Amino acid sequence: MYNIALHFGLESMISMSRQEDMRRNTPDRPQSAGGTPRFLLWLVIGLFLLAIIGGFAGIYVFRNVLRPGQQQRIIDIAPFMSAFVARTDPNATIPTAISPGSGGISPEDLLNAPLVGGTVEPDEEAPDATDEPLEAAMLTLARLTGASIAQAAPDAAPAAQETAAISIPREHRLFGIRHVQQTWNNCGPANITMALSFYSWQEDQEYAASFLKPDREDKNVNPAEMVAFVNEQTNVRAVTRMGGDMDLIKQFIAAEFPVIIETGYAPEGYDWIGHYRTVVGYDDNLQQFYIYDSYLGTGENGAGLAVPYMEFDRDWQAFNRTFIVIYHPDREREVVRILGERADVARSAELALEVAQQEARANPRNQYAWFNMGTSLVKLGRYEEAAAAFDQASQIGLHFRMLWYQFGPYEAYYNVGRYDDVMALVNVNLNNGGTYVEETHYWQGMVYAAQGQTDLARQAFNRALGHNPRFVAAQAALDELTA
Repeated sequence: MYNIALHFGLESMISMSRQEDMRRNTPDRPQSAGGTPRFLLWLVIGLFLLAIIGGFAGIYVFRNVLRPGQQQRIIDIAPFMSAFVARTDPNATIPTAISPGSGGISPEDLLNAPLVGGTVEPDEEAPDATDEPLEAAMLTLARLTGASIAQAAPDAAPAAQETAAISIPREHRLFGIRHVQQTWNNCGPANITMALSFYSWQEDQEYAASFLKPDREDKNVNPAEMVAFVNEQTNVRAVTRMGGDMDLIKQFIAAEFPVIIETGYAPEGYDWIGHYRTVVGYDDNLQQFYIYDSYLGTGENGAGLAVPYMEFDRDWQAFNRTFIVIYHPDREREVVRILGERADVARSAELALEVAQQEARANPRNQYAWFNMGTSLVKLGRYEEAAAAFDQASQIGLHFRMLWYQFGPYEAYYNVGRYDDVMALVNVNLNNGGTYVEETHYWQGMVYAAQGQTDLARQAFNRALGHNPRFVAAQAALDELTA
């Protein structure tokens, strides 16, 4: 048995050895014609490389070619793409003046400057009066002078005394305002739509945006533009003033007038921006206003987001406490009565100047106080003093986005011949998202025109009009070049 097993074992080993030799000596045969496995390998590698190249190209286009609104629509679908958005420095500030010290005016001179002594320039964005007396009376409230106040409301004098005597309840809410959640970069149109809904306005925010910002990337709609929209496109009226205070806002709310304010704003996850908010109520017992926010919503049970008085005023200060009141034409006399002295454009600027001086004395490092001083002085046509105030504000430090919303520094520096400072501000805006702000190109064009560079000026004005064809000042400047 042992020999038989050994025999079969040897035979088996010999057979296996022969089979192994045959495998070694037999050439590999292709599994299919044309070398398909190697072709597939290169195809996969090629597709992989194309995907990588396409990904980098897509990121480049997203980051450098698409406009911010287009980027946001992609981010809404694919949130991870937000990582590829070009970031601005959240701590970037407006540059200090190249040639400071306008007219030898010191900070102390500004703090002690008299309130009177200037002439208010007409608002370039205000609508023109019509031939119809009633319509003209409604529209001219947007820029009333002392004489026109007497015509509009002869029974309102003395306005200041009557305003002080107005008695209001300790709390009041407006009902009937429809909240509007803003679309991309659209807080101005959204808030004016909210306020108009109090008067049964049915159009949506896109209707307002088509008038206010034909270029959806426009970073700013200023109060004068919003007033013009209301006065030209609706059957109600609006007025805007600087230098408001919280008592004034409460008086308007108690009288059933919706109010929009412009504020500095830093929501969680974002750095500082400008933002409109619609005031819908107040409560002296709780020391807070109630607002409808086009970004954050309406608060608990739709009653409005509660904003403590101190926070409300702090955020409002960044925009010189500017406000917009929406009213029915039949109630214009009541609006004038509540405005009191502020019905006069010059007086409202003087009151704002006085508050800014007080706040700068209380805290000389308050950049908004100095900036507001400059804004008020520009409105009064006192450009040398305004330029000095803006110098002081920029030395303390201002967020670069101030130039998206407020243009007093351009106007002040331009009117005192400090063209290098105007162009420095222009460049800050162009390098930080302000290329979509039409006023950036307008003031660039104004400097070019003043320097005799007509072709460059024309190009700048056309860029401004490309962003907003309704920009009256840019069209007027362009027409003057071709006259």
